[in-house]
Amino acid sequence: MNSDEVHSPTPSALSNLRLGTAPDSWGVWFPDDPRQVPWQQFLDEAAQAGYTAVELGPYGYLPTHPEHLRDELGRRGLILTGATAGTHLHRGGDSLKAAVHECREIAALLAALDAPFLITLPAMYTDLHTGRLVEPAELTDEQWQVLGEGHSELGRVLQEEFGVRQMFHPHADAHVDTEPTIERFLQVTDPDTVSLCLDTGHVAYAGGDNRTIVREHPGRIGYVHLKSVDPDVLRRVRAEGMSFAQAVQHGAMVEPPGGEPEMPPLLADLDALGVPLTAIVEHDMYPAPPGTPLPVETRTCRYYTEQGLGGHRR
Repeated sequence: MNSDEVHSPTPSALSNLRLGTAPDSWGVWFPDDPRQVPWQQFLDEAAQAGYTAVELGPYGYLPTHPEHLRDELGRRGLILTGATAGTHLHRGGDSLKAAVHECREIAALLAALDAPFLITLPAMYTDLHTGRLVEPAELTDEQWQVLGEGHSELGRVLQEEFGVRQMFHPHADAHVDTEPTIERFLQVTDPDTVSLCLDTGHVAYAGGDNRTIVREHPGRIGYVHLKSVDPDVLRRVRAEGMSFAQAVQHGAMVEPPGGEPEMPPLLADLDALGVPLTAIVEHDMYPAPPGTPLPVETRTCRYYTEQGLGGHRR
């Protein structure tokens, strides 16, 4: 070895964290959109980038017939970890009935592929594209109660009928996004049927501290979305009142090691929880410029692998 070469120490393995990615990292937000890459390209490039596991993404983007999906994943050496579903249970009325109906269909597919996680996303109170307020930004006490009871019941249905676990995902510009609202959500939901999908980027986007959430609620962390936020862009987002989509288009999400949160200590905290955790890379870039996702995701996969995260095994 050349005496002038300097090598960084290799991090110890984070034995409880298993790495994967999602269609979101290829700019996919909707089941069907001409600005999105074809699903075959996403699967091909996810495997090429070095991943061994993927999320389903918006239901209907990837094939929804179990045998077809299993074959497409298997040919590329991939497994499925879970899926996402939008909810608006704070609105009451038929919201729970509608969510149960939608989630049953998705959970049946997950169960058929031995993918145990359904990530539920709360509705935003702003318009995704314009940022216009579409409902009050604060929930009433009654709405908090309805929200908590609804997600607790939804999680019970998913567990009892499909063996699928609900992972609730706080989201930017939704009623559960900041540390205080995450705290209140955890208080009003049943820990036996509702766990937290810790999206590191959405927490940082809302001004929260991911490490504090992990430290104060270790038993509620059941799944992870890895995402980094550029603090300079975020300041501009706040100053100009950008919508979430506009923030993404202006580069709010960046690849590691740039951006916030600082990943190595947070990854160590998550691993120290001592339970298996799926950690899915999500790099919002809708609509993704052509040719952009693969090199970004190749570097990102390499970064997390070098941090000590292992892949999923078939």
